[in-house]
Amino acid sequence: MSQPVPAFIGIGANLGDPVAQVLDAFVRLDRDMPDTRLTGRSRLFRNPPMGPQDQPDYVNAVARLETRLEPRALLTRLQAIEVACGRRRDGSRWGPRLLDLDLLLFGGEVIDEPGLRVPHPGIAERDFVLFPLLELAPGLIIPGRGTVAALCRSMSCTDLQAIAEEARA
Repeated sequence: MSQPVPAFIGIGANLGDPVAQVLDAFVRLDRDMPDTRLTGRSRLFRNPPMGPQDQPDYVNAVARLETRLEPRALLTRLQAIEVACGRRRDGSRWGPRLLDLDLLLFGGEVIDEPGLRVPHPGIAERDFVLFPLLELAPGLIIPGRGTVAALCRSMSCTDLQAIAEEARA
């Protein structure tokens, strides 16, 4: 890929020290990704978990990257960072995580392949993704869904709390 493409990455953690892990993920996304640089990051937000409620609250954020990697290669690199940070994939959905990195958007592309769906399938229903995205790119269009700003206006975010990065979970 010759020209860099903007990509947005959802970051989440709720085990160990989630604030430190999300902050470390920003560093790793900038430092450990070939042909990629971090060009923006949202504040950190605390929110209740999706799915089973018998787990700690999550800390979430969104990173904006400029990358020359193809989407599948980018996903592979994101998963390698998760593993390097202690993530073990056991097939559980919505369970506790040391680190979760989701490829939310890749340019304006729509991708539907085994193991890779962009835009991320739950993007339009998740306040912990949309409000951080709003900070980075309020006019951003999510293919098939509309602008981030319009989606945020239609959503209640009563359980979402911006947190100070110095705070510990």
